[in-house]
Amino acid sequence: MRLFKRNAFGHILFVKRWLIRIFGIISHGRYRRFNKLQIEGSEIIRDLPDTNVLFVSNHQTYFADVAAMFHVFNAALHQRVNDIKNIGYLWNPKLNLYFVAAAETMKSGFLPKIFAYGGSVSIQRTWRNEGKDVKRQVKMSDISNIGKALDDGWLITFPQGTTTPFKPIRKGTAHIIKTYKPIVIPIVIDGFRRSFDKKGLLIKKRGILQTFQIKQALKIDYEHDTIDEIVEKIEFAIEQHPSFLKVTPVEEYQKAEEALNKKRDFWDMY
Repeated sequence: MRLFKRNAFGHILFVKRWLIRIFGIISHGRYRRFNKLQIEGSEIIRDLPDTNVLFVSNHQTYFADVAAMFHVFNAALHQRVNDIKNIGYLWNPKLNLYFVAAAETMKSGFLPKIFAYGGSVSIQRTWRNEGKDVKRQVKMSDISNIGKALDDGWLITFPQGTTTPFKPIRKGTAHIIKTYKPIVIPIVIDGFRRSFDKKGLLIKKRGILQTFQIKQALKIDYEHDTIDEIVEKIEFAIEQHPSFLKVTPVEEYQKAEEALNKKRDFWDMY
């Protein structure tokens, strides 16, 4: 029956559609009322093919980043350029949109499990597990699932694999690009770390300007670019290359941010 049509991962599309609608409505105010989401470059979204597109982005919270992307992508596909006004775009969301997430995160509670049904491609991290450093072999089923998501639609990934800024890009992302040859669209976000808690579920601060920049597709020679060359291109594109530290050192940025927050907290008392 059409009502029970499933996607490549066996998820019922009717259920997924309503999950995106419901959680989209719940989360919309986090980018429109409590805080402001400034978007740049969303017109790029409308010109992309329906499948084999890989979005690479820096990472600031577990879930708020992905939720913002669902809003921005769907709004753009419904002719809303650089804004997410008129939430009607959620009535007919893009259902072949997926995001890569750590399996341990998506199994950490009831709510993450629901989010996983909305589009998670859960993978077992080879370098980290439950807060501890580990060394594990890559699961071939994880690679296969990533390929399945790209064959079916669009995939969002955070190639640093952590919300800590300026951490190295994982080479697995470059291998995926070499293997599946997707169109690679870089995204740079900011302000989410100040707006939300680490999980991205609770609002930590209101009145924060969140920025969301979509850039042109990376120019990649899939046959001749080396893994290290692709990694470096991603680092520069999502503004996480070590050279950016010379412009804005993380320690100085965090200190300035803390000082500014203290001033704001002081004046909020009055």
